[in-house]
Amino acid sequence: MVDLLLLGALWGASFLFMRIGAAEFGALPAAAVRVSVAALFLLPLLFLRGQAGALRQHWKASFVIGILNSGMPFALFCFALLTINTSLAAVVNATVPMFGALVAWAWFKERPSGWRLVGLAIGFAGVAMLASRNAGLHADADGHAATWAVLACLGACLCYGIAASATRRHLGGVPALATATGSQIGATLFLALPALWFWPARMPSARAWLALTVLGVACTGLAYILFFRLIERAGPARALTVTFLVPVFAVFYGTVFLGEHVTAWMLLCAAVIVCGVALSTGLVKPGKQA
Repeated sequence: MVDLLLLGALWGASFLFMRIGAAEFGALPAAAVRVSVAALFLLPLLFLRGQAGALRQHWKASFVIGILNSGMPFALFCFALLTINTSLAAVVNATVPMFGALVAWAWFKERPSGWRLVGLAIGFAGVAMLASRNAGLHADADGHAATWAVLACLGACLCYGIAASATRRHLGGVPALATATGSQIGATLFLALPALWFWPARMPSARAWLALTVLGVACTGLAYILFFRLIERAGPARALTVTFLVPVFAVFYGTVFLGEHVTAWMLLCAAVIVCGVALSTGLVKPGKQA
């Protein structure tokens, strides 16, 4: 429970730091700096703990999972946060367990029951409601840009769902630190060339560099050690329930530090999405059908 709360707090803060960093770096460079800082932070820990052998043995799987669990979703969220507020992105992020359930259905043949299917429908209806209005946009953004931003968030959530099941399938029993380190190295290699191509012509400020450094060390390096440890101990479905906590922390950080405004419509859509996630993951089991 402590790991889950700490992970929720760290990943909730990640939206704040991604928005600050992406505003000056751009989406791809910001994501690349994030994962490279995380990899540099984790590598010495890996050797100090004597787990380098585990990474050498499983480097291919961990590198590929890093692309799905870090490289692609981080870039997509950074792109989205150029248009939408941290609160809105974090609410959409709450759909991760639903995508996890869909992937587990397709991959492991873990077919959802009747109520879980209803939950999937409710959850995605909540996302559609959220995207149907311009709540949570930056002042200079339009509705068309918001649609692309929400789709980018959903793409990131799908990547997370695939990565969780892939970790379960290919990295079961591998130490969390080795998996976390390998995933960040893989994400760094994946993003290196695109980041150099789109690197900003003007040097970003010290504030943006600091935001991405904290993002890489705390919200990525430390957070993924916790996340992979949760997957190992409790399974991917339970680990993904951290996304219930992430919007709570993200809304708090965005309101306090960025002055973002949370509308009643956003709260209503968030409630619909959370209900859908609770049903689709089996956290809530009405009647006898669950």
